[in-house]
Amino acid sequence: MIRNSSLFIFLWLSVSSLAHAVLTIEITQGSEGAQPIAIVPFEWVGKGTRPVSLKNIIAADLQRSGLFSPLAEQDLISKPHQGSQVDYKTWRALNVGYLVVGKIHELADGSFQVQFQLLDVFKGSQLAGYSIRSLNSGLRRTAHHISDIIYKTITGEEGAFNTHIAYITVTRDENNKKRYQLAIADADGYNEKIIYTSPQPLMSPSWSPDGTRLAYVSFLNGRPEIFVQNIFSSKKEKLASFQGLNNAPRWSPDGKYLALTLSKDGNPEIYVMNVNSHKLTRITRSYAIDTEPEWLPDSKGLIFTSDRGGSPQLYEIKLNNYKPGNRAQRLTFEGNYNARPTVSADGRYIAMVHRSQGQFRIAVLERESRHFSVLTQGNLDESPSFAPNGRMIIYATEEKFRGILSAVSVDGRARQRLSLKKGDVREPVWSPYQVNK
Repeated sequence: MIRNSSLFIFLWLSVSSLAHAVLTIEITQGSEGAQPIAIVPFEWVGKGTRPVSLKNIIAADLQRSGLFSPLAEQDLISKPHQGSQVDYKTWRALNVGYLVVGKIHELADGSFQVQFQLLDVFKGSQLAGYSIRSLNSGLRRTAHHISDIIYKTITGEEGAFNTHIAYITVTRDENNKKRYQLAIADADGYNEKIIYTSPQPLMSPSWSPDGTRLAYVSFLNGRPEIFVQNIFSSKKEKLASFQGLNNAPRWSPDGKYLALTLSKDGNPEIYVMNVNSHKLTRITRSYAIDTEPEWLPDSKGLIFTSDRGGSPQLYEIKLNNYKPGNRAQRLTFEGNYNARPTVSADGRYIAMVHRSQGQFRIAVLERESRHFSVLTQGNLDESPSFAPNGRMIIYATEEKFRGILSAVSVDGRARQRLSLKKGDVREPVWSPYQVNK
């Protein structure tokens, strides 16, 4: 049985004139023991040219998760397009646990009706079936939506394929002057949209929890200032332009506050700002440098970086109605450098930049067990950010003297790399689950 989905996909990113991937993605390490899954090319029912390959997008999504191993198309023993056409015995011989089949119908108004079924090969039954209507410009989004349904049906956890990433790119114009751009793209690097362009550095992008705004630091006026910009209307507002540092903005889970670093009183400290009233509350008081605040998911505490113990380490401070509750407690003791914290949406993990043998790498601390593990092997890995389901971490690194992005699963078993054809890309941040506009 195929159910109709209420999702009629009008993808706002399609207004961008860029229809190709600006970020190219490469899977550099799969996960051993990944579940074999077969995805059959969707049947095309229409008079026009066959649109984008949903099968390839879904297969790439699932493979990047590290949990699935899609069969190559040449290994498919048949190509059914609906469950009633499937001979389960022949598929069981390939030891394939799951099979995805579907169709794309071209409608009279130029839109498409996409039908798909997820089948359990060994049980010989349907696990999920949906019919989704989509515009041509939204077909990639439809494929990511299908990937999320497949992922959740099999694993029981939310997928994160139908999400976005924000990042900073650095290129040079025709006069060889640097150009800084704040960009967003689908989680697989496609459909890039430029949010803001500047001749001066941009830093520290941060998504609002509803996915409609980005906070960031701009040096356009010769010093760091914090702005908030609507990604749909491009309307922006300056929130912090105090003397000294205005840095590292991070949204509270309810979207009403920003945690940020200010040195307006002479020393870098953590503050919380009410986004509407701009009222400030000072959170830390220390002779050391306190910076890079990150919210806990319940808004009852902040994780931040401080060198108050003699070297950069992570600390946690409790909050009471967005005011400091008690003294900060140190969280990290592995090595002499742990900084740039980010917290998974469920609060289970803290990812950070950890210095190991003189190299900067991404590490994860499990909050309950205090288990600490180093996930990457680069020389200069930085700016970690969790996917909204907490399964992957995207981060910035270098390759052949260029800034690129990489991603690693929280268990370190799956890896991928994203890079620009020209220029550097840095400071990635994964979006929350997208709110439809």
